Amino acid sequence: MKRPKGKGREVLPLSVVQTAQDGDAGAMEQILRYYEGYICKLCTRKLYDKNGCPHMCLDEYMKRRLEIKLISAILAVN
Repeated sequence: MKRPKGKGREVLPLSVVQTAQDGDAGAMEQILRYYEGYICKLCTRKLYDKNGCPHMCLDEYMKRRLEIKLISAILAVN
């Protein structure tokens, strides 16, 4: 049976989420890698230099906070 796809990507297997809820660090890392692109997109900010030119940069602090929120949400389901 073919695995379902979500917007061109394979959907994260439910078994990975369940093992992450049980405390498996490898499964949690797999979930973080799966959502890494989305989290980075949410944390990209436009900053301006002294000349007024815009530069896109990643807010590392916000990225870590979102990752912690995701981990907390997964572990809180139990």
